[in-house]
Amino acid sequence: MSLPVSDTAPARPAVGWAGLARRAEAVVLPIGALLVGFAAFSLFLLLQGKSPADFFALVYRAGFGTAFSWENTLSRAAPLLLAALCVALPARLGLVVIGGEGAIVLGGVGAGFAGALLAGTPALIALPAMLLTAMVIGAVWIGAIGVLRHYRGVNETIASLLMAYIAIALMNHMVEGPLRDPASLNKPSTEPLVDALRVGTLPGWDVHWGLAFGVIACVLVWILIDKTTWGFAARIAGGNVRAAQVQGLPVGRLIVGFTALGGAFAGMAGFFEVSAVHGSANASLAGGYGYTGILIAFLARHNPLAIIPVAILLAGFEASSGLVQRRMDLPDATVLVLQGFVFMSILMSETLYGRFKLFAPERWRAA
Repeated sequence: MSLPVSDTAPARPAVGWAGLARRAEAVVLPIGALLVGFAAFSLFLLLQGKSPADFFALVYRAGFGTAFSWENTLSRAAPLLLAALCVALPARLGLVVIGGEGAIVLGGVGAGFAGALLAGTPALIALPAMLLTAMVIGAVWIGAIGVLRHYRGVNETIASLLMAYIAIALMNHMVEGPLRDPASLNKPSTEPLVDALRVGTLPGWDVHWGLAFGVIACVLVWILIDKTTWGFAARIAGGNVRAAQVQGLPVGRLIVGFTALGGAFAGMAGFFEVSAVHGSANASLAGGYGYTGILIAFLARHNPLAIIPVAILLAGFEASSGLVQRRMDLPDATVLVLQGFVFMSILMSETLYGRFKLFAPERWRAA
């Protein structure tokens, strides 16, 4: 189905030197914000009498220094890729959806419940059914935020945040109540998955298949946004909703569709957390991946391809928290403080776009 786009629709970004200037700005400013966040965090460490050089050396060693470190980092990056897409997709429509954590935990519960029901079913049938269950639950949960935003005018940021808390409460209720395995005494959880329903690892790597699915999802979303009429329509609606409505674009369907698709990817992250990491649905599903995904999406400027390296970088930071705690006598939440500094610098950098003459397209068009 083709979308009605009038002759007055906004043109694609400028090409040539002017286009390169805009793209350079989208790269230089996030990197600069990242470095400012690192500098502010270094000052935070110095005030505690700790060495920033030692901290970042430990982060590198634990996250990227060895083959084992890389495997640990890439395993952690898998859910972050999918959680970041849950933020980046609605952002193309100008929506700030920060409730991916809710879709992850509910998708994980749905996958765990489906896996328990299908314990005797062949893996070729059961695994896709578990994945589909998780994605549908995630799509419905986040898609509902799009419905509330478009049809009732409810602020999507507040709605998604509140719904994330509701989702975590529902998850705790389900795994501690109706879906609890009686044998799970110390840590309530659903029935453990049979070995046939556990997702394996990539050939030659001790990294589960969630990483491959996450990378493929990022590439497919990039194609959707940059190479299809639906993506072009979303960019128009994100720039000016009223102009998009005047041009006859289905803004409501775009909002609901993009939020639901983002939720489906977050639900997929929950599926892999259950089937590849935990083996059952339990409280560990609320691991903060949805919130880290917010930082990743903003740092990547909501570019699906840029999400891949940024997610790996942040996953390396998270993988180093244990070593930092042991070697520097710092709490493992120190890495969260680093993420907070980076997130604040990223938010502040948003005010700098278009302010530097070096990146002005007019300067390069005249050159």
